[in-house]
Amino acid sequence: MRLLLSRTLRTLEDTGALAREVLPLLPQGALVALQGPLGAGKTTLVRFLAEALGFEGRVTSPTYTLIHTYPTPEGPLVHADLYRLKDPKFLLPQLWSAGEGARLIVVEWGEPEALEAGFLLRLVPKGEARRAELWQLDPGKEEGV
Repeated sequence: MRLLLSRTLRTLEDTGALAREVLPLLPQGALVALQGPLGAGKTTLVRFLAEALGFEGRVTSPTYTLIHTYPTPEGPLVHADLYRLKDPKFLLPQLWSAGEGARLIVVEWGEPEALEAGFLLRLVPKGEARRAELWQLDPGKEEGV
């Protein structure tokens, strides 16, 4: 594991800036496990990632639908939420299918190892702020970073 960046987020503008800073570090088709407690801002970060990729629609939590796909000029952004699943591995075939040709796949509540994620993005509340950390998992496997 290698820490690629660490930021303190105090405002929505900070979260938007993080999304713009993170995108160039993630190669085409990267799978990112997004971790943080309830209310940490995971879906908000995905909204800013979608905006940074050029998506102009509404981004919502896929808690009940499990997977949302947002078209962007750079390719689809796939957003999944595994929170409600007792055994997330049953959703993996649908996730891989949705992620074919995607610019980015972001999975909330997923275990990086089970997902074979290349990256882990953690959001950790710190009082009124949040700490964001982007980790590259198994750096020898990913190219373009």
